[in-house]
Amino acid sequence: MGFLSGTAAFASLFSLRFGMGVGEAPAFPANSRITAMWFPTHERGFASAVFNAAQYFALAAFCPLMGWILAVFGWQKVFYVMGLIGMLLAIAWWKVIRTPRNHPTVNQAELEYIERGGGLANMQAGKTATKWPHLLALISNRMMIGVCLGQFCLNTITWFFLTWFPTYLIQAKGLTILKVGMLASIPALGGFAGGLLGGWVSDLMLRRGMTLTAARKTPIIAGLILSGTIMLANYVSTVWVIVAIMSLAFFAKGFGALGWVVISDASPKQMVGLCGGIFNFAGNLASIITPIVIGYILETTGSFNGALVFVGSMGISGALSYLFIVGKIERLELAV
Repeated sequence: MGFLSGTAAFASLFSLRFGMGVGEAPAFPANSRITAMWFPTHERGFASAVFNAAQYFALAAFCPLMGWILAVFGWQKVFYVMGLIGMLLAIAWWKVIRTPRNHPTVNQAELEYIERGGGLANMQAGKTATKWPHLLALISNRMMIGVCLGQFCLNTITWFFLTWFPTYLIQAKGLTILKVGMLASIPALGGFAGGLLGGWVSDLMLRRGMTLTAARKTPIIAGLILSGTIMLANYVSTVWVIVAIMSLAFFAKGFGALGWVVISDASPKQMVGLCGGIFNFAGNLASIITPIVIGYILETTGSFNGALVFVGSMGISGALSYLFIVGKIERLELAV
């Protein structure tokens, strides 16, 4: 009987998480498509950084709230509150988002400015049928392979902070849930600041005459390498020093989180959504693999030391992918 109830619980949790994944999967590809339509190339880095960094701000804002709700009202109420907030935001998004040509406040001069700078204001949905050769061409392209590997490595860092960082503070450092709720928001604020700064720096480099490849890859590589500093937490024991190291690593991860900008810059004009979906799939594999790998490390070693080495090494591996695999960043052209 216990086996059956456990199986039913797993099936329910899996189904709910699968449904949530189906619902949230289009978010980042849609945002990538929107920035490609609305922003010229020299403004796209910061625009993409805003939507990408918003997830870190949300983590910083809601970690203390969820910790308080959990401690005072119980874990069930966390789901009610966060689900309601999500539905309200979905309604707001539906009401506000429009294409440039369908937005009531956009004039012809603005459309010309977007298009002259490399924006895809004329991109329309449903004009091109996606075919298997298109998919095969994208997943076998060297630049796409390198960018997807880089995103997988970068998301490994993200998922450590989302899934194991609070547990690390509780189990390894003996903190209470309320303290963890407050402290877990600090690295997220670092990620938010790093994300905005990385996009701004990338666009600044473009405006100062650097190539698209240099302007995008430099912040990404620098951020991913610096995120490896998370391993330094293995050599200190003071909580505030550990939080400072984690904040630096998350800041660096945010600074280098420009993969979605690269997708907006490099996707075939007719297939921004498809490229974003492939990229999103590769990145989200980390959400499956990271908790399992870290859980296995903890089970076999009884320590977070190996887990932090794993996370830090993935950041460095992502930098190597951009250094040696990605190559020149340019818009792909596929026969349609």
